[in-house]
Amino acid sequence: MELFRIYSLNKEEGLGVTTLSVIYASVILSSMFLPPVLIKKFGCKWTITFSMCCYITFSLGNFYASWFTLIPTAIILGLGAAPLWSAESTYLTTSGNIYAKKTGKLGKDVINQYFGTFYLIFQTSGVWGNLISSLVFQQDPPKGEITKEQLLFCGANDCMKTSTATNSTKHPGNDLIYTLLGIYTGSGILAVLLIAVFLGQLPNDSEENEEEKNIPAWTRFLATFQHLKDKRQCFLIPLTMYSGFEQGFISGDYTKSYVTCALGIHNVGFVMICFSGATSLCSLMFGKLSQYTGRKVLYAIGSMIHLSCMIFLLLWKPHPSQKVVFFFLAAFWGMGDAVFQTQNNTIYGVLFVKNKEAAFANYRLWESLGFVIAFGYSTFLCVYVKLYIVLSVLILSVVLYGIVEVLEHTKPPETSGSEEKESQAEEMDTQRCENDTVPQDIFF
Repeated sequence: MELFRIYSLNKEEGLGVTTLSVIYASVILSSMFLPPVLIKKFGCKWTITFSMCCYITFSLGNFYASWFTLIPTAIILGLGAAPLWSAESTYLTTSGNIYAKKTGKLGKDVINQYFGTFYLIFQTSGVWGNLISSLVFQQDPPKGEITKEQLLFCGANDCMKTSTATNSTKHPGNDLIYTLLGIYTGSGILAVLLIAVFLGQLPNDSEENEEEKNIPAWTRFLATFQHLKDKRQCFLIPLTMYSGFEQGFISGDYTKSYVTCALGIHNVGFVMICFSGATSLCSLMFGKLSQYTGRKVLYAIGSMIHLSCMIFLLLWKPHPSQKVVFFFLAAFWGMGDAVFQTQNNTIYGVLFVKNKEAAFANYRLWESLGFVIAFGYSTFLCVYVKLYIVLSVLILSVVLYGIVEVLEHTKPPETSGSEEKESQAEEMDTQRCENDTVPQDIFF
């Protein structure tokens, strides 16, 4: 969420959108090669710790925002982002499987709950981040009203070229920006220290590590691409990219063409608090609900929510008198986002349990590509065209996801069972080797 706030602060001469594009392009490059190598070399804990430092460098670069500071730090952030998220997802999946074995529960149910709890906590960062930025910027509120002429080009009719600057889109003063960046940077440093000191190290099977030492370095570098040989991964690409498309739309186009255009930039933070709050609470709810409904029902719910929101956004003419609608739309979009965030991570962890690092590297790669495409066309396409694009990707995602479920359902029982037993045997061996050294604080 900090990235999108910084994007809104650096719109001049396209610096904001270029910076975001560079970040996600770097994530794509990083996803191709780095996650499997770094996770195998340093483990999940220290990969997370080192990667978080890359985010801090980007915050520092914003204290003197220019092409010479933001672009290099954006590249550093992007290179660290893919290993960070891959390591976090691998950590949750591995610890979930270990805990499932200790308690006799199904691994997929525990993993679902772990990701639900993680995204409950993670999405609250959007609540706190937007609350902080809104309170800081309200010290210098904009003056003036939004004209009727400007309202004509709000919403789906916004074609970028027709929007004009008003007091409602006034750039905050430097003192307020430095205050906000100081809070973000301090929070990042504190987070790194907490992870380094308190996060438990996952157990490692020494025999498996000896075997992995014999694996050529180039094989690890190409692990992300080799994983594409699995046709299930190929069918999941549109669903993964949709996550980037829909997040890019709500954080970029909805906040600009609907909220800022009709209500003013000072309301963006409060509207996005509703989005983050809904995503956070629903992540926990869906994570627990999945063990009763299964992921197919949740994907259907999320898809219908986003489909309904997009149809409404195409037809709606936003107006300041309808202020409550802006908040409800953000909340509903957050409910759908919670489904895709939790279930996308879970399905990768469940389907590709033996290639977690490569699988989650693919997840970051294709999600980031969705972000890059969304931000790439954000400056020259009309909003209604963007909505049709996101809607089309959603429909394609649902169709191909259905094929994945059919493949899983029609898989020969003996094959499925043997793979599951093999996976369980590997984890049981690891647990037996390291049972006495498993840190108890990795379990909920």
